[in-house]
Amino acid sequence: MNQFDLTGKIALVTGASYGIGYAIASGYANAGATIIFNDINQDLVNKGLAAYAADGIKAYGYVADVTNEDQINAMVAQIENEVGVIDIVVNNAGIIKRIPMVEMTAAEFRQVIDIDLNGPFIVSKAVIPGMIKKGAGKIINICSMMSELGRETVSAYAAAKGGLKMLTKNIASEYGEYNIQCNGLGPGYIETPQTAPIRVAGHPFNDFIIAKTPAARWGKTEDLVGPAIFLASPASDFVNGHVLYVDGGILAYIGKQPK
Repeated sequence: MNQFDLTGKIALVTGASYGIGYAIASGYANAGATIIFNDINQDLVNKGLAAYAADGIKAYGYVADVTNEDQINAMVAQIENEVGVIDIVVNNAGIIKRIPMVEMTAAEFRQVIDIDLNGPFIVSKAVIPGMIKKGAGKIINICSMMSELGRETVSAYAAAKGGLKMLTKNIASEYGEYNIQCNGLGPGYIETPQTAPIRVAGHPFNDFIIAKTPAARWGKTEDLVGPAIFLASPASDFVNGHVLYVDGGILAYIGKQPK
């Protein structure tokens, strides 16, 4: 038996038109899962569908805002009717606003909390009843090193991701008896198009990340795929309420001594 086989499983990855969500969903497809994703507007969904098709992946895309409970409930009902009951959920949709705390408005703070913390609550709440009926389920929340650490300008993001870590533990506590495992995946600093301008030798932030990471490099989206498959597969059936950090060792490292 291949413990990492996802054949026959239906996986919903939120906000997976591109980036980390796209990489995880593609990995799930290659492991045998049927892929479903959502995004906030039709243009992004169309771009995602085209990208999956270009990679030879049959995916189902839906327009839904993760902060809108009515839209998410309707989407989950539609998925169950058109594709089947969801086995795996990855709460990936999220935003970050890099603003000093005293300059950030309460509305901006609430927006980050709404998408990054309320969104996973709303999506998880919508899929758990189907998982209970099915007798199994996997919920994977995309946490962050900011679930453990603070840093300048990310007060809202750190608050949301810290809350998401505890939501992960609570879902595991409340629904573990139904054979539902809820775990977090905590990426480190990952190569994305958005970070390309600062990932050049000599840039202060690039040099800071390289010096702070024992692996001495940025992560790649493919570094997240294996851990994400593990958390979605039978291999993790007795792993619950855990956050798996894929950070090249940053959280284990105090940093280099100044010369």
